[in-house]
Amino acid sequence: MNAQIRRTEEGDFAAILATINNAAEAYRGVIPADRWREPYMPGDELRQEISRGVEFWGMFDGNRLRGVMGIQDKRDVSLIRHAYTTTALQGKGVGTSLLHHVQSLTSKPMLIGTWAAASWAIAFYQKNGFQLVSPAEKNRLLGTYWSIPHRQVETSVVLADGEWMDNHSHDG
Repeated sequence: MNAQIRRTEEGDFAAILATINNAAEAYRGVIPADRWREPYMPGDELRQEISRGVEFWGMFDGNRLRGVMGIQDKRDVSLIRHAYTTTALQGKGVGTSLLHHVQSLTSKPMLIGTWAAASWAIAFYQKNGFQLVSPAEKNRLLGTYWSIPHRQVETSVVLADGEWMDNHSHDG
């Protein structure tokens, strides 16, 4: 794969949406049934996320989007948002490359929220140096930095990078 990472543009919108919904199939039957939707992410929700400051970066093979990862600046942290790799390329380094790229874009501590049942996603972030925060800290962080329904808070976890963990080790 002769891939390059670049910031996505308006013309990439349909490809971002298709990539998210293709990759999110991994959640079907895994996350709580009351959290699954069809499509997983509707277009209006993606537009809303972009309008709220989620900046998407994509790995492109020529003009084909292979994976996407958003970064959102939230006060004193940066959030990794909506990280998805096309199903056929999962486990082949696309996500790792995107993660390293978005990490290079900020000097702030980084947080990621994901489904508690998505063991592969949790393992991916742990392999890349992130650690799970405590359930109480998860609830505080999701309430502070994310706008998600209570039920999603209940069924999610938060992972933090080493910088965040070092800065907050006295909190717990």
